Amino acid sequence: MDINEKFSTALKQIALLGGINDYIAISSRELGEKLSLSQQSASKRILELLEEGYILRDLGARKQRIKITKKGLDALRAEYYEYQRIFEMKDHLTIKGIVSAGMGEGQYYVNQPEYQEQFKEKLGFAPFEGTLNLKIVSSDLPKMEMLRRIDGIAIDGFHRNGRTFGEVRAYPASMHNIDCAVILPSRSHYSEVMEILCKYSLRRTLGLNDGDMVEVRIDTEED
Repeated sequence: MDINEKFSTALKQIALLGGINDYIAISSRELGEKLSLSQQSASKRILELLEEGYILRDLGARKQRIKITKKGLDALRAEYYEYQRIFEMKDHLTIKGIVSAGMGEGQYYVNQPEYQEQFKEKLGFAPFEGTLNLKIVSSDLPKMEMLRRIDGIAIDGFHRNGRTFGEVRAYPASMHNIDCAVILPSRSHYSEVMEILCKYSLRRTLGLNDGDMVEVRIDTEED
């Protein structure tokens, strides 16, 4: 979510004052001082943030109280991920996860001929039936959000027998020097689980069991 710079600067100041977790009492004059704006301009900025849905406001008896909304927090988080990419990420991401049992859906989707043909063409291998599911450790969840903001390799969606199979994105990766690929739905939603394709059964090849901790190196270099 892209955000206007003037809104971003104001939201950051509100967040630093504690406006993410609760309402904070702040006057237009006080916010103006933080933003190097006149009281009138700061008052206008608050109204603009309200109109855009970035904050909530409670007009108290003495001083207004404001709080950042989920939309505002998402906008700040998106900007944070961009800075992470600038300062922390080079040509790859390393993400840790815990091997977990899937629901069998990965095998169903991976085996669709239309997906299989694209995996062979675009990833260079025919994947083993099913995916390896990893539950991402909490400290690496921000890296997953960074990954979702990278285009990756598009695996086109299709329709068959009245059913829609959506587009997914693939990212070349490796585990213990074995080539594989991380796949994410293009219309990606928040998830703590990452699915991995490989031409081998990673469970058998690496002797993995549910609960094992593994590390995946994901290529993030964009052409």
